[in-house]
Amino acid sequence: MALTVTVALLAICAAAPAAAHRAGMLGVRSVRLALGLNAFAFFGLLAAATALMFMGGPTAAAAGLAETAEGAGAAAGEAAGSGLAYIGAGIAVGLGSLGAGIATGSAASSALGALSENEGIMGKALIFVALAEGIAIYGLIISFMILNSL
Repeated sequence: MALTVTVALLAICAAAPAAAHRAGMLGVRSVRLALGLNAFAFFGLLAAATALMFMGGPTAAAAGLAETAEGAGAAAGEAAGSGLAYIGAGIAVGLGSLGAGIATGSAASSALGALSENEGIMGKALIFVALAEGIAIYGLIISFMILNSL
């Protein structure tokens, strides 16, 4: 059900600016801005829906361990917390890797352009490319810290 709703929202988010552009109500820049904002809103909605999906009731094992109503509430809170921790670890690795890819692409292309003019700056260029890769490592370290805190 949630997947159907999110796919429908994505289709609406993509189709609305295109339809407005065809009707002559929006220019090309406005369509790009609208698509960007709609994509941002869609992925925010998708993250919220995923978090709500993991915040369900206690699992069978947790329900068996929790004999009182207070214990059942604590088990549900622990299940939601661990689900959100996994989501946070995934977001840390994913966004860290995405940022590292963007930074490496920019740094490497600039380094190749500079190397074509002056071959003596090879060491400096490699350092800048390696620094860009450090962003992914930071995301991985944060995800390990999140997962070890469970």
